[in-house]
Amino acid sequence: MSNAEIGLIGLGTMGAALALNIADNGFGIAVWNRTTEKTTAFVDDAGPLANKITPTQTLKELVAAIKIPRAIILMVPAGQAVDDQIAALRPLLDDDDMIIDAGNANFHDTNRRAQEASDLPFLGIGVSGGEEGARFGPSIMGGGSQAYWDRVAHILTAISAKHEGAPCATWMGEEGAGHFVKAVHNGIEYADMQMIAEVYGVMRDGLGLDSAAIGDTFAKWDTGPLRSYLVEISGKVATTVDPKTGKPMLDVIVDAAGQKGTGRWTAIEAQHLAAPIPAIEAAVVARNLSSQRDARAAGEDLFGAAPRHMAHDVMPLETLEEALIAGKIIAYAQGFDMIEKASDEFGWALPLPAIAEVWRQGCIIRSDMLDDMATALRENPERNLMMAPRFADTLKKTHGALRQVVAQGALHGIAMPALSSGLAYFDAMRTARGTANMIQGQRDFFGAHGFERIDGGTGQHGPWGD
Repeated sequence: MSNAEIGLIGLGTMGAALALNIADNGFGIAVWNRTTEKTTAFVDDAGPLANKITPTQTLKELVAAIKIPRAIILMVPAGQAVDDQIAALRPLLDDDDMIIDAGNANFHDTNRRAQEASDLPFLGIGVSGGEEGARFGPSIMGGGSQAYWDRVAHILTAISAKHEGAPCATWMGEEGAGHFVKAVHNGIEYADMQMIAEVYGVMRDGLGLDSAAIGDTFAKWDTGPLRSYLVEISGKVATTVDPKTGKPMLDVIVDAAGQKGTGRWTAIEAQHLAAPIPAIEAAVVARNLSSQRDARAAGEDLFGAAPRHMAHDVMPLETLEEALIAGKIIAYAQGFDMIEKASDEFGWALPLPAIAEVWRQGCIIRSDMLDDMATALRENPERNLMMAPRFADTLKKTHGALRQVVAQGALHGIAMPALSSGLAYFDAMRTARGTANMIQGQRDFFGAHGFERIDGGTGQHGPWGD
């Protein structure tokens, strides 16, 4: 009997959490997983929500269990698995039935899949918030035809996080727009996490603070301008004790960071768009470098460990806090600038203020700053966020602290790729006449590429051979 209002394929960590969220919000859901045992266990563990869940053993059963016109969410690994699942599912569906890819897809793949679907309903939506967000309210970024979004918006907005009652879910644009916005979200996430890690490194290696003191510092910062999910959990991570050894948990974790590719996609796409996002790119590079543990150990043996100790009067914790505030603003500014450039490039008319609002709750980069960012983007979506009065005033007060932290890091051998890249971006963006005139002169000298003169005229050449 067709009674489920929506279907879901893939009961991994995120898929299972999202299915429970849908059921918890009163919607009947039919579920299918490649391994039937996982489906059975999922329903057995669902408790009172089990009466809203219809388990199925085949795709044909799944399709039969959903009300017409059907909508089925895919929560399977990005890449070929999505294409294979669509190929297996589509022949069982009617022309009005919708497939919704809610995984971490590359937006180029989503563009292709939307084009291949042609008149058949298809959405690609970005979902952020991790397992907890998927279960209790994620941030949702929709992509595809707005008419298709509207068909399922009542479910997606109901299960999303809420900020002062407003759902953190909205339609972003056609085809892969939702997955593109999710990728940039993840790029900002990379930069934010890396900057926090760099400040942690100053406290640990430069100031010699133990994990408990570091955790207390993050907890204090989370009550001020830096109040955000990532600063909050950084404090909790720092103060957690390993039950096996009794040591701080951070002291037993290998210093090699994993990644699933979304940050890399953001960095690659930024190059295609000519969108400068150096802090985000530096964070991606830092993760790649973190995996080279043997090479880093050999480097320390060869060159010697850096003299990392800093005097507390040289690096007050208040200075670190201000540096992180400046770095955070710069990272978000780069991300939104990239989204604005993509909006023009792909003709998506991406709603920048709404994107900031969707990110206010549920997602990993949720932060108190996003309220002011939404306001600034509503006033002028084409203006770099650093130039908005609210953030310009903050940067005027904090960029000196960022400069001090980066300088002391360099002097004491503490690597700060994201913070230093953010500072370089800030300085470049406040320099009316930079040094690219030298590059243009070099290009004309060796390749006769021509240049534009200040006093007028393009395609000019210098007298290099005279």
